[in-house]
This record gives sequence, structure tokens and C-alpha cells, in this order.
Amino acid sequence: QARLVESGGGLVQAGGSLRLSCAPSGLTLSRYGMGWFRQAPGKERDFVGAINWSGDRTCYADSVKGRFTISRENTKNAVYLQMNSLNPEDTAVYYCAADLYGTCSTSAYEYEYWGQGTQVTVSS
Repeated sequence: QARLVESGGGLVQAGGSLRLSCAPSGLTLSRYGMGWFRQAPGKERDFVGAINWSGDRTCYADSVKGRFTISRENTKNAVYLQMNSLNPEDTAVYYCAADLYGTCSTSAYEYEYWGQGTQVTVSS
């Protein structure tokens, strides 16, 4: 069964950086738009950013615009979320998701596959 696996989470001080990776099992990402979402304790899962299936379009939530960057390497079947200038409000479980031929979908309902999430904690 196809699934996604996130990695790269951890504990970082405010102002620091982390790079999350998303790799599939049983799935070829080149046909999928990829999204990143996050969920803080007691809150809903929120859209962070996405990249379309061809990799030439990205979109971001206003809260992360200018700090986070999504990229993909279809030859390595992987997608990345580079997070810079992190602050405590970025603390959450981060999820990657796949949307067949997706074109920067911001709604979680558009995504067919999800990872199990990776914890990102930013200390002040």
C-alpha cells in the first residue's frame, strides 16, 4: 500500500532552520502535486505550502511566505520543505501529502495520500 514518510523534524531554537523531507513507499511522486500541512496541539491541520506536479509552481500560507521553501527532486522521488527563521509559533507536527496531478491545492481534502507526520519544536 502506498504511503509517504516524512523525516527531518526535531528541536531547534528560534531563528534556526530545519529541512524536512518526504519520500514515498509504493508511489511515484512525479505525477503528484505535493503539499505540506501542520497541526499544533489543540488546533486544526493547516496548509503550509504546496508544489505542483511539474515543479514549476509553488504556493504558501501567508504565515510562512518568505521563510519556507518547497522543492522537489523527481529523479530522487522526494520533496523537501526548507524552513528558515523558525519561531515558536511554527511548533507543530508537519505532514506531507500527495495530490494526483495537483496544481498547488490548499485544501487537505484534495490530497489522496498522507504521511504519519514529523514533530517540529521551536524553543524561544
